[in-house]
Amino acid sequence: MTPPLRIALFSPEKSAADLLELRLRSKGHQVVTLLHLGDLLGFIYSDPPDLLIIDLTAPGPEVQKIVRGLKDESHFSVIPIIGLIRESTEEGFDWSDYPLDDFIVAPIRYPELFSRVSLSLERIQRVFDHNPLTKLPGNTSIQKAIEKALGKPMAVCYIDVNHFKPYNDTFGFARGDEVLRMLARIMSNAVKETGGEGFAGHVGGDDFVFIVSLDRAESVCKKIIDHFNIIISDLFSDQEKSDGFYIAKDRKGETQEIPLLGIAIAVVPTSNPKIRHYGMISAVAAELKKYAKQSTVSRYVIDRRKE
Repeated sequence: MTPPLRIALFSPEKSAADLLELRLRSKGHQVVTLLHLGDLLGFIYSDPPDLLIIDLTAPGPEVQKIVRGLKDESHFSVIPIIGLIRESTEEGFDWSDYPLDDFIVAPIRYPELFSRVSLSLERIQRVFDHNPLTKLPGNTSIQKAIEKALGKPMAVCYIDVNHFKPYNDTFGFARGDEVLRMLARIMSNAVKETGGEGFAGHVGGDDFVFIVSLDRAESVCKKIIDHFNIIISDLFSDQEKSDGFYIAKDRKGETQEIPLLGIAIAVVPTSNPKIRHYGMISAVAAELKKYAKQSTVSRYVIDRRKE
């Protein structure tokens, strides 16, 4: 069964927003309505929706900045944005100022809106290779971002979740998926909060990649590990945290001591002249991750070799 579409709706007009929310819910969609522009980014950063409908009947610099900012962010650029505009302004609307994926004219024709919602999602899935679980860019975008970073003072950082498979098998896919979504948010926010150029992607499963300037790599790694440890702490009992493991049965029914979740981060500087292509980055990262995963706690390892 296809999960319901999660839609964020921004409109300062409560009566119009309530009606629009009601009609969207009638189609089985989940809708969160935001009446204040200041709440919009916070909501999207904390729990990215599948689609955003934004009221542009009174366009201005603040709403323009938000639309542009979302499309400039690697993590949020995949979210389709449908703008609601007035019929009187449709012909003269400056589309270059608002990088929307589609628009609908007020007064709203709801059959047309429902069709545009469906088409926006289909279009964005063709254009982007984002991961459906975390909404992060996938392998094609990751490779392009890494190739762009080669030869520059940047760092490509691979994240792997330690002991994820037995956790998934023991507690179920829903709990495992939530761990991956939380890690995706932690990583994306850490990259964003340190400022400067950055990229966050999801290779697949419990493998993630982020790219930041080399001088920011350690601080981002530390922030991700600190926040991951705080969130993961809530998944285990005090006794399990004290022991450093939980008791579970493997597929043969045998009892095992399973270490708690942690993360290993491999940091590969792209300024090394010996690293000339994408494949070499992956090879070095695999070696570093193997070393980092030997630790019983979350850890990052930086390749400091010059040759």
